[in-house]
Amino acid sequence: MKSSETGWRHLVHSTRYSFKGLKAAFLHEAAFRQELVVCLLLLPFAWWVGETSVEWALLIGSCFLVLIVELLNSAVETAIDRIGPEHHVLSGRAKDIGSAAVMLSLIMAGTIWGLLLWQKLAA
Repeated sequence: MKSSETGWRHLVHSTRYSFKGLKAAFLHEAAFRQELVVCLLLLPFAWWVGETSVEWALLIGSCFLVLIVELLNSAVETAIDRIGPEHHVLSGRAKDIGSAAVMLSLIMAGTIWGLLLWQKLAA
């Protein structure tokens, strides 16, 4: 059912639902917890590795992108698991595609961090 809330009330309710989603992901998704810990450990180093605001944005943004993609993947997996436990080729395909999206976001983040770190150490 669609909410009839608008304006500030809608913003408050939406924010509450967003934090509820973050809490659910933290409590129920091991991959999200692992990626969150890695991001929290890496973020302070962004200020050392990056030298410009664009580099900082790339380093920090790539960490957030990994978390965002993981949240979306977890949402897809949860919805599919809600449908039923039996194996279905389309359910498997959807889960595999979500997993591939996470992998690509990790490769992208690793590439950004690796290239900028290499640039920093080579200088």
